[in-house]
Amino acid sequence: MTATGARTPQEVFADHGDRLGTGDLDLISRNYAEDAVFVTPDGVLTGRAGVREGIGRLLADLPDADWQLTPQFAGDVLFLRWTATTATHRVTDGTDTFVFRDGLISAQTVRYTLTDRPL
Repeated sequence: MTATGARTPQEVFADHGDRLGTGDLDLISRNYAEDAVFVTPDGVLTGRAGVREGIGRLLADLPDADWQLTPQFAGDVLFLRWTATTATHRVTDGTDTFVFRDGLISAQTVRYTLTDRPL
């Protein structure tokens, strides 16, 4: 593996996906800069503690989800459209924006609508 500062946005995002799969919020947050911002419709969370809180909410809303991702990179920015399905819920309109700096995620926006999954 290359040094953290040498990672491309694509490498960071791939590693982020692997870490999300573990559910380990401390491990996940290490892909973020210490001064990262995590922006949601409910407000702005800051630092790695804020990232852990925001990602924790997402994973609690969508435990063991089947994710479908459509990433679109533009230099150090990623626009991500996604859907997710669990046994009881689904998201069909997920969108995130990531900003990468020095091999880490420095900012992320997250927006999705959680709905009950039809039986």
